[in-house]
Amino acid sequence: MRTSIATVSLAGTLAEKLRAAAAAGFDAVEVFEPDLVTSPLPPAQVRSLADDLGVRIALFQPFRDPDDTDPSAVARTRERLRRKLPVVRALGCDLVLVCSSVHPGAVRDDDELAGQLAALADLAAAEGVRLAYEALAWGTHVADYRHGARVVALAGHPALGTCVDSFHVLSRGDDPDDVATLDKLFFCQVADAPLLGMDLLPWSRHHRLFPGQGGFDLARFHRAVLANGYDGPVSLEVFNDLYRQSDPGRTAVDGLRSLRHLADRAEPGTLPAAPAPAGWAFVEVAASPEGAPAVGALLGALGLARTGTHRRGDVDLWTGGGVNVVVNRRSADERARVSSLGLRVSRPHALADRARELLAPLVHRPVGPGEAEIPSLVAPDGTWVQFCGTTPDWLDDFTPTDVPAPAAGPALTGVDHVALPQPFAGFDSAGLFLTAVLGLEAGEVVEVPGPEGLVRSRAHTSPARTPDATVRIALNVGPTSATLRGRPVAAGHVAFATADLFAVVRGFTAAGGEPLPVPDNYYDDLDARFGLDAAFLADLRRHGVLYDRDGTGGELLQFFTRAVSREFFVEVVERRGGYAGYGAANTPVRLAAQRGVPAGLRAAGRSGPAGAAARR
Repeated sequence: MRTSIATVSLAGTLAEKLRAAAAAGFDAVEVFEPDLVTSPLPPAQVRSLADDLGVRIALFQPFRDPDDTDPSAVARTRERLRRKLPVVRALGCDLVLVCSSVHPGAVRDDDELAGQLAALADLAAAEGVRLAYEALAWGTHVADYRHGARVVALAGHPALGTCVDSFHVLSRGDDPDDVATLDKLFFCQVADAPLLGMDLLPWSRHHRLFPGQGGFDLARFHRAVLANGYDGPVSLEVFNDLYRQSDPGRTAVDGLRSLRHLADRAEPGTLPAAPAPAGWAFVEVAASPEGAPAVGALLGALGLARTGTHRRGDVDLWTGGGVNVVVNRRSADERARVSSLGLRVSRPHALADRARELLAPLVHRPVGPGEAEIPSLVAPDGTWVQFCGTTPDWLDDFTPTDVPAPAAGPALTGVDHVALPQPFAGFDSAGLFLTAVLGLEAGEVVEVPGPEGLVRSRAHTSPARTPDATVRIALNVGPTSATLRGRPVAAGHVAFATADLFAVVRGFTAAGGEPLPVPDNYYDDLDARFGLDAAFLADLRRHGVLYDRDGTGGELLQFFTRAVSREFFVEVVERRGGYAGYGAANTPVRLAAQRGVPAGLRAAGRSGPAGAAARR
């Protein structure tokens, strides 16, 4: 695949956009006319800069409203194109995007429209330029790409062809398969988008996404493009308000990653094959020397024991049941946060090779004598992801302590999921990383109300084809106002699994742990919604356990500890009957409690070491 990106997809000046596209590795760019108009560089210098950077200017766009029923408007359009053609040539470009008209005076007779387009193509051809006609999804007369291709065929001009854009095809619900049959496909643009019930124009102008971040079947679209025999660049044209405010270098990397992933989805084997993660090896929490004792007290109250120390010091291993938590005490500026995910992978280096092709930054960890070599990379939010083998040889990096592992009995059985807080503008980037690089499958975006506004969340899970894998990672974005005030809204956390939640809670409180208090109003509402057995409801209330039930009868029991920091607390869950969700209905209760509970509602007798440390 030859790759391209429209400058409208990136923030910055035209020169900054060209540099970002080149640094990411794109072959070409589309120059958006407003970017050129506002640039201090004349077209020839823009071409020179692009040449120096090693990127080709593949398209100049857009030339709007090319047809009209008013003869005087037709004459003005011809003059407008005549004036633009030298600009196109100065850019070193030979292709102009021509959009179907959206004004009331658009020509509604196909023969007349074809004649006007052919006249424009005559002007272009005289300057060595071609025109690519694109059917806008909201076009007055031509809104379907197949209709646009018929008009191009009627015109019968060698300098006039078709441009297809996945958004204009898929947003209307049109069948993309006929793209394979188009006779003169001059250019191909791709964009994804969330499936929204809104008018096409605002949907297109504000909510497009890179491939793999939305809900369109772009793999099917791309297969049709390949079947057509098209050999030009596949270009990202993504109108997105956040992308236009974000670092262009990072956005460009996301864009190229999305195109490489799209190519592999359409034709598996384009990228190196690699297995998806098979499960959790460990979760690492980075903590400052001042914050680490609170983390240790919390883990100890949950029944874990400090069973190992790293060979090079300042890193502790806490184990219990099927759980491994690494507490890294080397981070002076982190009170406590989830900092690294250790994933079990059958072929760690194969997955690392695939990640490299998808532009994931690999980490070269120092490996001491006798230590395991663990391929590692950095996610967009700074979290490390480490690929451990299916055998726990990484445990050899730790020297056992004289503390025995917890005795067998009702306890934690493993990591259920990890939730990672994201900056508002990083939500889609992180999701693309999890799906493209790690091979996880994205669930639906869920929005839940919190005290400061809506919290946005999306879970990414092991593929359905790997039923034994249990990796679940949720991405959370809290309200910007709450983030600025430093409140623990949508904070990161790790959720442990258990087969007996009440036993875990009893052990936790007996050890001095302090569950997050839950108001009585919640349990009154729970009774009204589900009509629970009175004794069961009383147990939930007594232990501060939250409850949910799905449409098939699956049940979730969950409880939360108080937060150790803005970005770390622990959840424990018990799933019954195949419950696969995350208790979204309970999230507003958790968010409100984390914001701060009046002292009178705090349960007496729960101010042990973990609770005291959490409140400091």
